[in-house]
Amino acid sequence: MVAKRRGRSSQSYGRFSAALATLRDDLRAARERDPAAHSTSEILLYQGLHAVWMHRGAHALYVRGHRFSSRLISQISRFLTGIEIHPGARIGRGLFIDHGMGVVIGETTEIGDDVTVYQGVTLGGTGKQGGKRHPTVGNRVIVGTGAQVLGPLVIGDDAKIGAGAIVIRDVPPDTTVVGNPGRPVIISGKRVAGPELEHTRLPDPVAESLETLTRRVTELEHQLGSSQGGPEDAPRRADANGNRPTNTAPHREGPEVRAPREG
Repeated sequence: MVAKRRGRSSQSYGRFSAALATLRDDLRAARERDPAAHSTSEILLYQGLHAVWMHRGAHALYVRGHRFSSRLISQISRFLTGIEIHPGARIGRGLFIDHGMGVVIGETTEIGDDVTVYQGVTLGGTGKQGGKRHPTVGNRVIVGTGAQVLGPLVIGDDAKIGAGAIVIRDVPPDTTVVGNPGRPVIISGKRVAGPELEHTRLPDPVAESLETLTRRVTELEHQLGSSQGGPEDAPRRADANGNRPTNTAPHREGPEVRAPREG
């Protein structure tokens, strides 16, 4: 009996030590990644930290089958912080949710260590099927403001998701993804051919396609005008009402015809 009690107390102490180490990692993450953090007491006011810590308690109840109580804690956290994390989500150490308002993390989401998530991010599912339907996020991933990561896809270690990106496919490790739908612009530190990556000016595939089409039409017009020998020989163009000129040739007078004189 004494040995059993000692074993149980040792297990309880081990779990308590592990939980305390996880909370310290969460504090460390906020201190390292937020330049506005000046002291530990200030970091303790962060709603992102509150949401993560309340989720850890809710998740502990969830895995033990206490679904209602875990969900209740989750809803209270959502009300207090504006961050919704399903109690079933599995979150590693050092998750930092900066600002955090509007962040949604689904039930089967898995998040690795030292991940950074900004406000307005959704790690959501697709469809109504059961089982794994939310993303798996690797270690040291950064998910930018307003990004939507949807479905049971995998985000590799050290990947970066640009602000406003919509990701519906797997992202390889050490890759930067931007746009809608998300596409890689940097892979393993090397820039993919395309526009420069700026958080204030993300690529717009539609605008780029229209610009390319307009440039090509202008080139073809110049080529056509040159092949016809000059502007006077260029094809006739319609006016604003869609009417084309019937004759553009200059008028030439014929020989003068004189009437015969009377006797």
